Amino acid sequence: MKVISYNLRKNRASGELIALAENHDPDVLCLQECDTLELPEEIGLLHLADSTVRNRLGLAIYYRMDRFTNERTQTFALKKSLHDRVLTPAHERLIGTRLTDLAAHREIVVASFHAAPLTALNSLRRNQIRTAHEELHELGPGLPTLMVGDYNYPIFKGRLGDHITQSGYDLTLSDTRTYTRYKFFRGHFDLATSIGLTIDSVETLPLGTSDHLPILVTSTYSDESVNATNVPASLAETERAPGGEFAI
Repeated sequence: MKVISYNLRKNRASGELIALAENHDPDVLCLQECDTLELPEEIGLLHLADSTVRNRLGLAIYYRMDRFTNERTQTFALKKSLHDRVLTPAHERLIGTRLTDLAAHREIVVASFHAAPLTALNSLRRNQIRTAHEELHELGPGLPTLMVGDYNYPIFKGRLGDHITQSGYDLTLSDTRTYTRYKFFRGHFDLATSIGLTIDSVETLPLGTSDHLPILVTSTYSDESVNATNVPASLAETERAPGGEFAI
């Protein structure tokens, strides 16, 4: 399965999507910072599963209808940073879709994720990632899951990897850096976290008009099933703060 993730930089790179789909033939396309009011229903062979509706910087997922059936798509609000509360760029930082893979005769969850910006603490982004994994487990309990997107985590990835491994997920970086805008924060911003899958490669695609480079994630189903011993803790075990937020 091939999945492309691309941060469009406030929709500036939206004109590249048709060529991106034609050149790389992805099964799923995950977008961040897109204008959801302008999204087409189709991009080449890809069909829009759904998009966020309350975001200034939206998220969306497209999938191939000749390979998948869309069982359910859901958006999620994660713990907010100060930047989110003041400038309100994003109420929903996660969108996930539960797909039936007609070729493999099994189900999978694929998600597009956009973490809080660099003004927030890494601890908050780790909280968002952990909560996102828990929400996706609720969307597809025990299913193979792939979450791609802009993790906004340029440094201290060793600690991030430790936290993700403890939750039962794998963290995979792309072959080269994916962000170019700031001299001191260039690095691997666009990542893949997965469970129940073998990540064969994460290829950084050529730079376009965005400050992020797209990534192409190629994966296969793992021989091991996802079970209660390696999935994230359930939402019932996570302390909720007032207003439905998850406490750190």
